[in-house]
Parts: sequence; structure tokens; C-alpha cells
Amino acid sequence: MSNTREFKIEVLEEDIEDLKRRIVSTRWPEKETVEDWTQGVPDAYMRELSEYWLNEYDWRAREAYHNRLPQFLSTFQGLDIHFIHCISPHRQAKPLLITHGWPGSVVEFHKVIEPLVDPVAYGGSEDDSFNVVCPSLPGYGFSGKPRQTGFGVEKIADIWDELMTELGYSEYFAQGGDWGSAVTTTIAMQDKGSCKGIHVNMPSAPPTKEARENPTKRDKLAFEGGNYYQQWGAGYSKQQSTRPQTLGYGLVDSPIGQASWIVEKFYEWTDCNGHPENVLSKEELLDNVMFYWLTGSGASSARLYWESFGKAFGPKVNKVEIPTGCSIFPKEIVPTPRSWAENVYNNIVYWNELDKGGHFAAFEQPDLFVDELRNCFRLMR
Repeated sequence: MSNTREFKIEVLEEDIEDLKRRIVSTRWPEKETVEDWTQGVPDAYMRELSEYWLNEYDWRAREAYHNRLPQFLSTFQGLDIHFIHCISPHRQAKPLLITHGWPGSVVEFHKVIEPLVDPVAYGGSEDDSFNVVCPSLPGYGFSGKPRQTGFGVEKIADIWDELMTELGYSEYFAQGGDWGSAVTTTIAMQDKGSCKGIHVNMPSAPPTKEARENPTKRDKLAFEGGNYYQQWGAGYSKQQSTRPQTLGYGLVDSPIGQASWIVEKFYEWTDCNGHPENVLSKEELLDNVMFYWLTGSGASSARLYWESFGKAFGPKVNKVEIPTGCSIFPKEIVPTPRSWAENVYNNIVYWNELDKGGHFAAFEQPDLFVDELRNCFRLMR
């Protein structure tokens, strides 16, 4: 018997009032000593965003927006998993499991779900239709928070496969970026028989021997991304992978603390030409922040790093044998070359390097993202 039940986001008014009180009573640090983002989110922008959050952002309208898509809860290994599940009107639709990462959420996919589910309504072909399932990672958004250790990438991959079985899908495709890429890749490595192909927009793979010894221009681009990340961009991951609980006290207590922790990455990892609002609105940025703030997920989301870091993104022993597609967006943290990816993915049937877009591909460039998935999975249907 299915344990799946319907779910709607219904935030108490007192929680909205509490949020506003906390924004008003924020204890602000002094202004940065530089004129850019090199010390983090600038004081002026954080104050501007907080004013918008307090006086213009309408959570009730956004709550209705997010509730327009059917949502559910289902329990696996004692943990409630929240997910969106949209069934296509077209008979030939294929099940597609899409997984987010940090500091994202299912909010990232709201602009792509309906075109994937009903391509005809968006000028496409019913042959490209999908039944889309978008779960919230354990400890993220409206999913439950693990109370014991062990909820790393491998267990999540197990649960996702169970979820698709629970929904009646004996075969499915899977897609992901960031932690979603790690989970999707792990599903493919586990190869239990139901997942028939994957697409990732952040393939993670070690450099080849040739790249280390005699790097091409393309290899150098990837090395530059990795070096910059290690030197300037990886502080959050070190903290989250070592002391998520300590970090959580500040993130769960301060909305400005939580928002700045997230928004900095939307500046750094989007193809935004120097400002996140060049690709995403304040409203969109805060929608994603709210999925962390309202659920108090600062520590529980960070804990995935403690559980998995160094395992999911380290050198891999296993290989992916099932059909794989990769889309490389230019502002990805490390734009992995195909030669590196082939160390991990043995059956790459689709590869494309795009000219715009970044880490949050579905959120930043929804049309391109939808096209990539259609083009990739046409080769696997």
C-alpha cells in the first residue's frame, strides 16, 4: 500500500511575522573595505535585499505559485520526503527524476517542469514529454531532517529509486546538478535496473593523466575553475563538511545570515555578469532562501556535506555504464572536459558545451535547460 500523501505548503502567519521581526532587528556588520564582492555579499546589496524582503516580497503570492504544482510526502527509512510530481497529458511521456543541490532547492525547477511535462503547450512535440518527479533532498526544504547519521549520497540514491518504484515507474530517466549530479551519478553506478539513462549538468571527474602532464586549452579552463574554487570559493564547503552544527546556529537564527550565505553563491556561480539580478529577480532569489529559512534547514542541509564530501566528489572507483548525457554551462564551477568525464561515464551518448549559463542552469536558462534535456533523452527513449 502506498504511503504517499498530498502536501501543500502552508506557512503559519506567525512565522511570517517572526521573519519580519528578525529582519528589522538584524545586527548588521560594518561595511566591507572593498568596492566589490571579493569579501562576500556587499553591505549595500544585503540591505537593499532585506528592504525588499521586508516591504515588497509577498510570501502568500509565492506560496500559491509553488502550490500550483502537485506536491506530496512519502516516507522512506523513517524519513518524510517532499516531492513535486507532475504527470504529462501525453501517453508517451517518460518518467524523469530531477534532483537539486545546495544552495538550491526544488524552486530551481519551477520554470522547466511544465515545459517538460507538456511540451506541446510550449511549442514542442509530445514525443519529448515527461512525467516529472522533483524531490527535496533529506534535510532540505519540506523534506524531513535525518536524526541519525548515514543519509549521504548513496542512501539518497537508494531512496530515490524506491520513490520511483513507489510511484509505479519500473523504468525512468534521472537528471541532476551539484549534489543532484552526485545522486544521479550514484543511481547510475548502483544500476539496479530501473534507471535507463541519466543527464548531468555538473559531471564530476578527476583530470586525465594527459591533462596533468600536457594540458590543452580546454583542460586549462577546467584547472583554472578548480583552482579558483579551492582558493576563493570553497570555504562554505569546508565549514559544512566539518562543522555543520556550529554553522547552523547562525543560519537558523538570522534570516539575513541565511540569505547572505546563499545569495553569495548565486552571485559567484551564475552567469550573471557581475550581479545576480542580471539573471534572477530578487523574488526568485528569496523564494529559494525561504525554502531554507521557513524550514530551519541551515544545519540539516549543510550536514549532507559532512555525510558525503570527499566520497561523492572524490576520485571514483565505479563507472557509469548506462547511457549518459552531459551539458556543460560555461560558468559552472569546474567546466569538466569530455576527456575527464569519460573516466567516470563510460557511455556518453550526448555532450554539449553551451555559450551561456552557470551552475543553476534550470533556474538561470530554463529554455536552454529544457532543450538540453529533450535533445539528450531523445537518444535514450
